[in-house]
Amino acid sequence: MKRLLLLSILVLQLFSGDLLFMPYESQQALKQLLRWIDQAHSTIDVAIYSFTNHTIAKRLKGAAKRGVHVRVIFDRDQALKSRYSQIGYLAKYRRIEVFTLEGKKLRTRDFMGKMHMKLAIIDGKRLVFGSANWSYSAFKRNYELIYFVEDYRLAKKALSAFNRMVREATPY
Repeated sequence: MKRLLLLSILVLQLFSGDLLFMPYESQQALKQLLRWIDQAHSTIDVAIYSFTNHTIAKRLKGAAKRGVHVRVIFDRDQALKSRYSQIGYLAKYRRIEVFTLEGKKLRTRDFMGKMHMKLAIIDGKRLVFGSANWSYSAFKRNYELIYFVEDYRLAKKALSAFNRMVREATPY
């Protein structure tokens, strides 16, 4: 009986966040992301493959102006080849650090992998992750999912991985 109760509590804890499916819940997903950015007090750490949504970039800029330390890791190839990438826009502002990172090189080819994450860690306790890039297509046209959860333990683990990536990344 105790094991069943513990298992039930763990399952409820795991699914205590908001799981949203786009394009059906696009408005709600974007609204939640912008609200969490606006509520940030100290840090926002983002690892994102494709970031072309200017509305989200402006909210990160606003957070930085409020004193929030913002770090964003972009996939190197995607950020530098997309004319809509927000990398140059964000790199201009104080309290925003911008990095590029490519995936690991395959041993048998000259092909580099991708930094393909879609992750945000806010104030070391809130996580946003899923399949959605921060692009207009992801929030309007694509079939994507995005998960919002407050979980200090998971955020701490994600932040540890994020910091490892920062050490391997190149400042923009």
